[in-house]
Amino acid sequence: MTRRSVVLVIAVAGLILAATGPALAQADPHAGHQQEKPALATSSALATEATDETSSALATEATDEDVTVEGGQDLPAFIPRLTDEDRSAAFPDVEGHSMRGNALNYFVLFDQLEWQGSEGADRVSVDSRGWIGGDRDRLWFRAEGDGDGSRAGEAHAHFLYGRHFSRWWDVVAGVRQDFRPGTAQAWAAFGVQGLAPYWVEIEATAYVGASGRTQARVEVEYELLLTNRLVLQPLVEMEISGKSDPERGVGAGLSTTDAGFRVRYEWRREFAPYAGVTWSQKRGGTASFAEAAGEDSGGARFVTGLRLWF
Repeated sequence: MTRRSVVLVIAVAGLILAATGPALAQADPHAGHQQEKPALATSSALATEATDETSSALATEATDEDVTVEGGQDLPAFIPRLTDEDRSAAFPDVEGHSMRGNALNYFVLFDQLEWQGSEGADRVSVDSRGWIGGDRDRLWFRAEGDGDGSRAGEAHAHFLYGRHFSRWWDVVAGVRQDFRPGTAQAWAAFGVQGLAPYWVEIEATAYVGASGRTQARVEVEYELLLTNRLVLQPLVEMEISGKSDPERGVGAGLSTTDAGFRVRYEWRREFAPYAGVTWSQKRGGTASFAEAAGEDSGGARFVTGLRLWF
């Protein structure tokens, strides 16, 4: 073989190896049996399982030792966990509750149960009121009277139906019965009562009686807390009459005014002794009738008594 022939053979062999090299590289008999990916999957599963077991163990340990509350805060182990009984006690069943229920309630107040002393004559005075009913509809009564040791003075009573029409106000309508002085007399009564701004209590009532007689009465009251138990109570009352009534000693126009204050000490909220001073004055024709009968037309009085409610 010549040198030229040897070179030709080597060149052809190199071309054949260059053409078949990539095919031999792809024809690896073990390429389809490699386990690298399944091995990685098994490692991931084992890691996940280990994480779950560790988390479960930690959660169990946390449950035994600490209590986790809402918001991610842990409480010490000595604080007991909430039970269903605890939740029931904290959130009782309030089904059926409403702002205006149908429950029947009552209230009785003796605002003035007192002795009054003056230069003329001492006397006893009673002023009471109360109601029975629900949140919006109530039956009201008012009763007032006074007298000295020898005879009774004025005495009258109200029986009214009250309807709550605003947050702090009631409208009332009913009858008023006068027992003394003079013969008994009945009046139709209607008015309003409630709390004005700054917690001023107002009671305004108009009356219509026999023979076209008319009257009006206004009472304004305020309670000022000096301490948690010591209360100052200013009070102003006035009465106006449309016609004169000589039998009862009442003149037309502004007939009487009463102003004063009482200071009470609440041993309990429903039991409070008090003392104070009032100024009563009969005016106009009413003062003339009193002077003609030899009675005092007014003046200052020292008062002391009890305020009770239940």
